[in-house]
Amino acid sequence: MLDGVIRQALAHSPTLVAANATLAKAQEQVTVASGQLEPQIDFGASAGRQKPGAAFVGPLARHFPPFTAYSIGATAHYDLDLFGGTRRLIEQQTALASYQRFRLDAAYLSLTGSVVTESVQIAALRLRIAIVQSIIVDDQKNVDLVQAAYTVGAATVVDVSSVESQLANDQTLLPPLRQRLSESRDALAILAGATPGDWQAPSFDLDTITLPDAMPVVMPSELVHQRPDILAVEAQLHAASAAIGVATADMFPKIELSASGATEELTTGALFGPGSAAWSLISAISQPIFHGGELAAKRRAAVDDFHAALAEYEQTVLQSLGQVADSLHALAHDAEELAAQKRAVKAADLSLDLTRSAFQAGQVGAIDVLDAERRAQQARLGYARARAQQYDDATQLFLATGGGVVGGDWTQGHGGPSG
Repeated sequence: MLDGVIRQALAHSPTLVAANATLAKAQEQVTVASGQLEPQIDFGASAGRQKPGAAFVGPLARHFPPFTAYSIGATAHYDLDLFGGTRRLIEQQTALASYQRFRLDAAYLSLTGSVVTESVQIAALRLRIAIVQSIIVDDQKNVDLVQAAYTVGAATVVDVSSVESQLANDQTLLPPLRQRLSESRDALAILAGATPGDWQAPSFDLDTITLPDAMPVVMPSELVHQRPDILAVEAQLHAASAAIGVATADMFPKIELSASGATEELTTGALFGPGSAAWSLISAISQPIFHGGELAAKRRAAVDDFHAALAEYEQTVLQSLGQVADSLHALAHDAEELAAQKRAVKAADLSLDLTRSAFQAGQVGAIDVLDAERRAQQARLGYARARAQQYDDATQLFLATGGGVVGGDWTQGHGGPSG
């Protein structure tokens, strides 16, 4: 059931659609930048009305009437990229595309993690509701027990009132739990890309959701490196480094070659006739001399951006290691708590049975029965919370390691779409 909901979410999530579109745009930017290393060839045609001035034909200018000139042909441009500015731009755009790809992986991981979290929450709430319902059944048994004792004079009106009050109080626990269950089901429907009214969440049960056979107590730090957020800031750092190269290249000369071939005539009919061909071959160099400090400032800004990206990378790595450590500690404590809660449930249930028998024998009062029932209630609800917490912490460990923990093998591997 869980796999089915995850597949539904991956197929219909607007978040993933947006992330995929952003990635596609970034990849097209790489193509745009790469095209600058190739010759640029354009085709053009022109028609214009002209009249030469005296500077070109001298005093005879008045004898040259206006005329129409036609031209059609191709022009080619090629930037030699001697100082690597275009190549560093391509490198920058490629790194930014990688950043968007890892953002997509992060969205994938976040979506699947949220689906699992909500599904576990549904299972946990259903278990708590079942426990409270069983508690209410026990409360009713206590009411019947005390009323029977009251009938034969073995209990007082206060005893009857106490057990009836306990029943009423425990009945108030159900509506909030059912409300939270409805909210979790609605949240899961939205994650699955559907409206709550059109899609019904499965009835998850903690007993049907399986954890790995052995949960780790330590983990190699290399496993954390596959996290999409770490890979994304690495890509940002790479892009910032390439941006320094682009800004540096802008401070050096640019050499461009251009060539054109066309036919030029005074009438359209003669455009492709003999003697109409014209061509040109031009090389141009430009060297920035004075830009008011703009180019140097851009390079300094690129260096500052790189330092900021480096600091963000280091902070992300530290936070990631901290999250993994927290998850490992939580799992260790979950195992201890779950074992303790099992013992508490067993002891509380035995105490409740013995106390009821003692009450029927007239050895204890109704208050003792209520106290024993309250301890049993707390133990059972505590056990349910401990189980749900263990599942939730296991999910958080999967997320903290970038989704790379598969089945029961805590090995490297990427759970995202591009891993």
